[in-house]
Amino acid sequence: MTTPDSVKELLESNNFGDRLRGVNHLRQLDPAIAYDLIKPSVTDENVRVRYAAVSQLASLGEQNRSESLSLLKAALFDPEPDVQAAAADSIGGLHLTEAYEDLEKLYQRTPEWLVRFSIVAALGELGDARGYDLLADALNSESDLVITAAIGSLGELGDDRAVPLLIPYATSPDWQIRHRVAQALGQLKTPEAKAALETLANDEMEQVAELAKSAL
Repeated sequence: MTTPDSVKELLESNNFGDRLRGVNHLRQLDPAIAYDLIKPSVTDENVRVRYAAVSQLASLGEQNRSESLSLLKAALFDPEPDVQAAAADSIGGLHLTEAYEDLEKLYQRTPEWLVRFSIVAALGELGDARGYDLLADALNSESDLVITAAIGSLGELGDDRAVPLLIPYATSPDWQIRHRVAQALGQLKTPEAKAALETLANDEMEQVAELAKSAL
């Protein structure tokens, strides 16, 4: 049986495998108890433990949003890109708009596509208008995954200025990008967005066409 004491014992073990199991077992505890126990793991010496702990703050962080904000902002400076990406994911999940400037600075300095992807995705969840320029810039990424995330986040942001930026991607050879464009344009109610959706409603890929039709 998983108890706070049994999990605490795992988290304080000298074996990182035990500590990792302890972090995973926190899901079985009351969130308030789990939150207090997870905090030291956010700065664990082992990257896998830190990653797991930072990722779980996406749900446990609601117990103390201000403290979680501090923990996650610090995690954005972690030496490991995976942990930085997890921190961005959790910031987005918790809608911590107070961390916007930190996300923006990390986006500008990191060479890691995974970190940039997580930041771009998080900006859509945050819904902060300040993210528009960064998302517009992300459309020029060399990574299709970052571009796809930027398209989705621009839709979530709801800024009509994004429509002319998104329309060229409606003819992308990648149907998954066209699918994301249809989703984004459905959230931007301009005549130009509607016209592009009418074209996508006849897309050769059924998933794209159906999504565009439902958005009209």
